[in-house]
Order: sequence, then structure tokens, then C-alpha cells
Amino acid sequence: MSAESRQNLHGVEAKRRKNGDTRVTRPSHERMAGAGEGRTTLVSRSSGAVLRAVAVAAVVATPSLLLPVISGDTKQLVALAALFAAALVFAEYRAAYPTLVEFRDAPPFNRIRFLLLGSIVLGLTLIERGNSAPNSLTEFVHAAGRLIGLAMDFPYSPVRLVTLVLADGTHAGQVAMVRDAAGLAYFASLVWLAVFVVALRLGAWPQRGRSFNVWTNLPTFDPTAGGDVVARLERDGRVNIALGVLLPFVIPFFVSLFSEGVNPISLASPQTLIWTMTLWAFLPASLFMRGIAMCRIAEMIRDIRRAQTSPEAAQGLATA
Repeated sequence: MSAESRQNLHGVEAKRRKNGDTRVTRPSHERMAGAGEGRTTLVSRSSGAVLRAVAVAAVVATPSLLLPVISGDTKQLVALAALFAAALVFAEYRAAYPTLVEFRDAPPFNRIRFLLLGSIVLGLTLIERGNSAPNSLTEFVHAAGRLIGLAMDFPYSPVRLVTLVLADGTHAGQVAMVRDAAGLAYFASLVWLAVFVVALRLGAWPQRGRSFNVWTNLPTFDPTAGGDVVARLERDGRVNIALGVLLPFVIPFFVSLFSEGVNPISLASPQTLIWTMTLWAFLPASLFMRGIAMCRIAEMIRDIRRAQTSPEAAQGLATA
């Protein structure tokens, strides 16, 4: 730099100080780098939100896409539901902070839940497709569902309770179809629950060597509601685990208690059977996973509190 340039630079700096301007200005290349990183993060978040939205819409539309006989009204209703689900997922994952979706930044929690939902919907859809357009794949899935349904159809089991909900006089073929669908759905939920527990233990979930913001990943949990946060997390976790265990038994019980049985005609529709069995198996499994996750976070916060005298031990957890 020449002497004249240095003199001009000192003159500009002196004028700024004289005018009381104490702002610190980053070099232009740093400002450009920061803006570039922000745009990269925004593009990455948007692309991820688009992919997730498309995947959710595909799962919702799977029965309509694979089943050969679907009415026009049903297709329109399913398309509307798929668009709504896709828009909700896109908005949640596109935003900087979520409002409804929990554990958004703590994979693989939501990925396992999505795979659980998708596997149940796909399996039941293939069973229903085999009734009208059978092939080797549908026959295999139906045979697996039949074996699982028969194995899990013992007294007081969730599958037996589901079949008992059907009204008296239901055709044996319809009872067998409901049993096979319930057995396959419930078995899939147990398998993915086991996968989640293994991933939690082997992967040191939810930290995985990076920071974990409790309040961002639990947007529906109010930390200011009162009481100790750890105690509330453990209480809510145990409640969710209890609901996850009891709901497969309680739902059929209350349906049979407050009605004379489910009309078999209502389950004759493939779409109705698929989504009824999917929700019956998915909702308890999702609550069970949420309960395990909340208990795990409570345990992690307790460990951080114990290690407050050692900052190195508390590194990696952000509680606010």
C-alpha cells in the first residue's frame, strides 16, 4: 500500500472517530462469506423441506395410487389430504423454528416414525391390492400378514380384541382380512420400536456429538408451566409410554363398550380398512417413542446438572 493510500485511510478513520462512529465494519469478503453461508443454509433447508413434503404426500396417496378400483370422489379427497399434509410438513421444515413437529433437529426420530407409517400403509395396501390384482409380491405380503395375524391372535391380544369389535354375523373372510391387517400393522410397529431403541442406544441419541436444543426440538413443551423441568419431562414421558402400551388394547375395548360392534360394511372399503388399522398401530407406537425420547432428554439434563462443575461434561447441550 502506498504512502498516499495509507494517509487517506487514516484520514477516513479519524473522521469517523470525530463523528462518534464506533461501529465495527467487517471486511467485504467476510460479509460476502456470511451472506453466502446464510443462502446455502436457506437453500439446504428449503430443499430438505421439499423432499420431506413430497415423501409425506406420496405415503398419503399410496393406497389411491396402488389400488386398482378407486372412485373419483375418493381420489379427490385423498389428493386434498396429501396436499394438506405436504404443505404442513414443508412449512414446518422450511421455518427456522418449528411449531408442531417435535424432534425436527434430532434425527433419526422423525425418520423412523415416517418409515413406520410408510411400511404399515404400503403393507396393508399390498394386501388389499392382492384381493383384486394379485401378483407374487402381494401374495407374499398377504401370506406374511396371515402368518403374523394367526400368531398374534391369542386371547386378550390386541389383534384378538380388534376382531372381537366386529359385529356379530360378520363373514369369516372379512374377519380374516381384519385379523391379517391388524397383525401386520401391529407387528410393524413393534419392529420399528425395536429399531428406534437400538438406534437410541448405539447412536447416543439425541446428541450424536453435536449441540441439542431442548426447547427447539420440543416446541409443544412449555418450560415455564411450573415445576422442575426434569420431573415434568419424566412424568410426560411415562404418560406417553403408558398410553403407547395401553391404546392398542383400550381402543377396541371402548369401541365394543359403546357400540354393538363395527359394521363390516364400513371396513369393506379398502381405504377405510387401511387407514383404520394404520392409525390404530401407528399412534400408540408414536406415543411410545415420544415417551422414550422425553425420558432420555430428562436423563441427559440431569447428567448436565450433576456435571455443572465440569464445563467439559456439559458441552453439547443447549437448554434454551
